Amino acid sequence: MSTSSTQSRHTNGRINSLQSIGHSSRDGSRPEKRIVSPNDAYLYALRVAYLTYLLQPKVRRMQHTPAPQPPVQRSSTSINDLMKDFSLIRDNKSTRFPHGFMSELEKRLTGVLMGKERKPEYNDATVKRTFAAFFNAFTEQSFKKRMEKDRRVEDLVLIFFSNATKELQKGKTPADYSWKLMAERHLALFVRLVGLVLWDNDWARDRPELAGRLATLETKLLAHDQDLSSTPTRNGASSGTTVEVVVPLSYEVKDMPLVQVVARIFGLTNAQVQSDINKYKPVWTEKAALQDLKSYQTYLNLNSRSTLRSDDFDLDEAYDNWRKAEAQDLSQMMLAIIQANPELAKSTPGVMEQPVDMTTINSGNHNPGASDGDDTAFTFIPPDARSYYRFIAAEAFAHDLNDAALQPSEATTETPATKLLSKQSMELLNEIGLRWRIPPISRIILFLDAVREKFLDEDITLDTLDAVFNFIKGQPSEAKKTQTFINPLMSDRTTWLLVDTALYQQILSSLHEALMRDLYNTMQQCYESIAPNIAPIMYVLENHIYEDPSFSKSPEEMDAFAGALYEGLQQKAHEKYRSYLEQHVPQDQQSWEFFNVIELGKAVTALAQKIQKRYKKNREVMGVNPLTALVETILPLYAEDARDIVTRILELAQTKGEEVPIEDGFQLYAELTDIRRVHGEVLPNAPFPFSIEATLADFVWRWIAMTESAITDWVDQAIKQDNFRVRTDNPQQIPTEEQRHSVSVIDIFSSFNQAIDRVVQLNWDDDLQYAKFMTALAKIVGTGIARYCDVLEQRFSKEMDRLSPEQELAASQTKQEKWLQLAKDTWNNKEKIEPFQFFPESFVKLNNIDFATRQLDKLEHEVNVDACAAVIQRHALPVAQRQKKINNYVFTIKIVEAEDLKACDMNGSSDPYVVLGDEYQKRLAKTRIVYRNLNPRWDESVDITTQGPLNIIATVWDWDAMGDHDCVGRASLKLDPSHFGDFMPREYWLDLDSQGRILLRVSMEGERDDIQFYFGKAFRTLKRTERDMTRTITDKLSAYIHYCLSRRTLRNLTSKGISMSTVSSYFNRNRPQQPTPAPSEAEVANALKRLFAYFDDNFAIMNQTLTSTAMVMVMTRLWKEVLVTIEALLVPPLSDKPSQQRQLNQQELDVVFKWLQYLFDFFHAVDEDSGEANGVPLDVLRSPKYFDITTLNFFYFEPTDALVRTSERMASAAAARQQSQRNRLSAPASLASPAFGGAAGLVGLPSTRRSKSIMLSRNLGTMKKAKEEKWKEAQADPNDDMILRILRMRPEAERYLKDRSRQKERLAAAAAADMIVKQSLMAGGGRMMGNLPRR
Repeated sequence: MSTSSTQSRHTNGRINSLQSIGHSSRDGSRPEKRIVSPNDAYLYALRVAYLTYLLQPKVRRMQHTPAPQPPVQRSSTSINDLMKDFSLIRDNKSTRFPHGFMSELEKRLTGVLMGKERKPEYNDATVKRTFAAFFNAFTEQSFKKRMEKDRRVEDLVLIFFSNATKELQKGKTPADYSWKLMAERHLALFVRLVGLVLWDNDWARDRPELAGRLATLETKLLAHDQDLSSTPTRNGASSGTTVEVVVPLSYEVKDMPLVQVVARIFGLTNAQVQSDINKYKPVWTEKAALQDLKSYQTYLNLNSRSTLRSDDFDLDEAYDNWRKAEAQDLSQMMLAIIQANPELAKSTPGVMEQPVDMTTINSGNHNPGASDGDDTAFTFIPPDARSYYRFIAAEAFAHDLNDAALQPSEATTETPATKLLSKQSMELLNEIGLRWRIPPISRIILFLDAVREKFLDEDITLDTLDAVFNFIKGQPSEAKKTQTFINPLMSDRTTWLLVDTALYQQILSSLHEALMRDLYNTMQQCYESIAPNIAPIMYVLENHIYEDPSFSKSPEEMDAFAGALYEGLQQKAHEKYRSYLEQHVPQDQQSWEFFNVIELGKAVTALAQKIQKRYKKNREVMGVNPLTALVETILPLYAEDARDIVTRILELAQTKGEEVPIEDGFQLYAELTDIRRVHGEVLPNAPFPFSIEATLADFVWRWIAMTESAITDWVDQAIKQDNFRVRTDNPQQIPTEEQRHSVSVIDIFSSFNQAIDRVVQLNWDDDLQYAKFMTALAKIVGTGIARYCDVLEQRFSKEMDRLSPEQELAASQTKQEKWLQLAKDTWNNKEKIEPFQFFPESFVKLNNIDFATRQLDKLEHEVNVDACAAVIQRHALPVAQRQKKINNYVFTIKIVEAEDLKACDMNGSSDPYVVLGDEYQKRLAKTRIVYRNLNPRWDESVDITTQGPLNIIATVWDWDAMGDHDCVGRASLKLDPSHFGDFMPREYWLDLDSQGRILLRVSMEGERDDIQFYFGKAFRTLKRTERDMTRTITDKLSAYIHYCLSRRTLRNLTSKGISMSTVSSYFNRNRPQQPTPAPSEAEVANALKRLFAYFDDNFAIMNQTLTSTAMVMVMTRLWKEVLVTIEALLVPPLSDKPSQQRQLNQQELDVVFKWLQYLFDFFHAVDEDSGEANGVPLDVLRSPKYFDITTLNFFYFEPTDALVRTSERMASAAAARQQSQRNRLSAPASLASPAFGGAAGLVGLPSTRRSKSIMLSRNLGTMKKAKEEKWKEAQADPNDDMILRILRMRPEAERYLKDRSRQKERLAAAAAADMIVKQSLMAGGGRMMGNLPRR
């Protein structure tokens, strides 16, 4: 038992500790015992020890006698007569050899034959010869197997005598009978060797009857012998004789081992004991012992109260078995006394021949305690043998425990080192129990009762008690061969005496009560830093008390104990918390800090974790969970105190006008949530006393507000420290994909992630609040991204709008010099198209935007935007109760195109761009410049946020390299949220105040506090910046594309240039013209040589700087620009008015399509060797516009009437498709072509085209899906737009164009109306509330 457990037993602790919970003291459970005086117990124990000395085998010694050799005479006793003692009781197990005896005997015989036997009488050659003859027969398998099975003494003795007789007869004459005496002598030596094997292996004490009969047999065999160890005698010589004589008893205590044990147990000296032996030696004789056995046998036959009777047993069968065994044991004991003192045989005839048959005696039913007048006076047996035995066992146990010379048993992994009874004490108790006729099980129970008393008096520990239980159950330690006095009857309780059963139950009950008191006292210290170990107590209870069938525990008593223990633990937990509170929280409220609450929480958590770990394997002790008792007591106390302290700290801080540091609030939240977690694990059904999130949410909002105020500075600092170069160690090294963006975008997203991770690491346990935190952080991320895009776009525009050296030189010229240079260039037909030289830094900025888009998409998935939105939606008010008013509105204005603009340049064209501004002349957006085009197409979008109606002004300007830019025209539009209540996109054709008109597509979304909205807005900002940067890059390249793919180049190629013949032919139109030969393939390809060289120069620097994604994006945009340029060569824009553009002839058309094929192959960039495409993918090259251009070949030279009929068929098919698709959510994009004006242009016709809303742009997945749907819509069904554009170059088709325009307006209006009705029905029959569907 551990030291702590031992020390926990303070004086009278077991008696008084549980009186408060209704348990009686131990003294009340002690059984009434007969008072035994120590002196009487000592004298009776001394008698038994002295009798053992008298009956021990006589010691023999060798003595040389010069007497003459006696005449050889034959033995008067046959071997069969000698074996009668064994044959009469051959079925008794006590006279059979024990298991394992044969192997030990074989080892001993081998030692004799090899000369290793220590006894001198076995070293004779003749003895070895007879033993060898027997050994051969003994080791035969059949005989050995039979002996292992039967283990009978007579079989072994007879086979030895038979083999010895045969061996000794060899070489003897028939008249020589000396070998017979020698055979008996050798058999005596063999019997002695058998006895030595029994004693050496401690089997003789288990089978005293067998040892006694073997000793008697040896004595009888030596009756005619004088000297077995003398060689002359054994050989029949007539010389001097060495005689083996019996050593007389000394009657001295020093020769009495058990007497010395008695003296040590009772604390007497050998002299005192010697005096008592000398005094009582005449009375304590073998004869008196024999008389006691005879008297006891008589009482047994008479069924007297002096012995056990049938009513002492539970079953008559048990009593009958006991009587039979008792009768046999009495016979053996009397036989042993007579063998020790053969003189007593004269007065005890018949005892040696056979045992007394007790089977015919009837059992009586008298009470053993009742007096029937029998004389029960014995010499060696006390009047109350059980009481005397218990007293002596207690004295022996106490002595051995305090004996310093007695070494404890070796400790094992399962049992500690213990000191119980010594071997000498066990021998004494066995001898006493045998002489006093106490049944073996009674000895065990009486010994356990003595141990029980020691335990109640706190003289022994739990480990000793456990060792005693193991001892009496017959569980000796490993490698311990010594036998105890344990009887197998311990497991067969039907053979127990009734008094033993009752006493055993009383012992278990008393021990249980004591152990429960110890357990209660020990558990009261379980919350201390070093708690006593309850394992020894629980082990004894579970393995020795509760598992014992004789013990029965009352459920009511166990429940009462559990209740008392639980209350006690709660009281201890309350005291422990009070000590923590005094230690960590000061008395002065003014000095309270969150630190105090945190430290108190850490102490509480540490204690709970310690108790949880301490009782991890056994969570409950007698039905009580110490952790539950602790948590149920200490956590509510802490929660209430923490709430009050935190509230008070916040109140004091508010009074002082101060703020508690945010980090203190976060640390407090972490500590409180740990405590709540422990509370939830132990008390899953009990709610935590207060809401931690509601109390500390303000700290998170303060942190978010601080982040929001710092986000712009974070972005500016990141940009300021960035040089926007690829991140390579060596400037000559080609950067990898991951090195092509600069550090600023990494820094800002590192800041975004740190901001979000700070909230995520809090493990906020309120889903709604967490979703709102993420929504606010999403807004901050969007603000940072918008700022980053704005600054990068400004720097990018500054780099892209810089002047070339030629432009800087022209800027330094006077106005007159500029006009003279312009006139000179015009006369020489020279267009100043100068290739633009890009900076690598500009491409790095585009890479940054691409990287930011991918990082934002990753962040969107990590934040789990959809889950946050679903949580907020789940907790939102019903639709009918929501506030319908939206404070902010986001208008998306797409500047699509313009028509019939005023020419402002001397070449009859303009370089238009559009500026959007509000009524206060604040610039809102600016488009790119479309050079030399009176029907430009921009397709650029801008988001405008407003809180109410807003008037916007669209001003078209003509860019001029020299001087101020010219105003082409203005138009205005009122953005009124009330006109966009259905949130459907609308298209407006606005007439300019000078000439021409401009098409705007307008859609509105309500800006709301929605995480999906904020991420969608951030994605839109990035994609728009990326698109604008890409368009700016392609615009720098498109000027040269337009120059190389112009009608002038086409005209020069087909007419071989301008000559005098061409001029004269102009004045002779009526003369027949000679057909111009078509240009060769080489000439057609050579016309694009400068363009391809220009592309190669620019693509080289792009390929070394741009990422693969950005590179494909730029080339895709450039391919679109090529297609737009090719398309402009072939047909004019779509309109309801005739065009002045001339239709190409067949040669020109063939050249244009050859250019298209060359450019297609160039952009696809297929490697000639490997066949692998390294350029723009085929699915991008083969866009809808590419297919529209390729279809022109089928209609380009068709007659006007045929084209009109084809257009009408397509129009009818389109109307039929629209009718069949009325049940769909949206109509095909072809039915809402923005080409025509009229009434729709005046009122803003709702468009059926899907709006690119912010909610559909909240991540790369939704953006990709929307793009795929748009692609499918564009490729769904053919339309007649290309035919209408061809008809614009046919003056005779003017009327049909106007009619077709009105028809398309009606179809678009009908489709829009169907859309409105459909969406109204989906919204529940009322007006749309502006809530977009969620994924």
